[in-house]
Amino acid sequence: MIRPASLSAGLLLLLIGCAAAGPEPDLQPRAVRSSACQEHTNLHERLDVVEKNVEDTVEKLEVELASLLDAMESPEWRPLLDRAGKTTVDILEDPEKRGRS
Repeated sequence: MIRPASLSAGLLLLLIGCAAAGPEPDLQPRAVRSSACQEHTNLHERLDVVEKNVEDTVEKLEVELASLLDAMESPEWRPLLDRAGKTTVDILEDPEKRGRS
């Protein structure tokens, strides 16, 4: 069994060693740590808002795309499609090549 005197001496030596080593160099004051935590929380809140805006925008674009595709399937757009299913005018084709063909 450990004697209380040797336990006290060991604890005393441990405390002296910690005191001699000084404070940890990278340990910031509580106010600075609190500020950094608050900034981190604020950043996450802002990112959540951005994520929500992106999701809403994607949903709106999906609805617009669906309505455009439905409009293209309507009869008034059919004359612009040839029998092979290709468009008469390819809007993505290079204009210089369009004039040659």
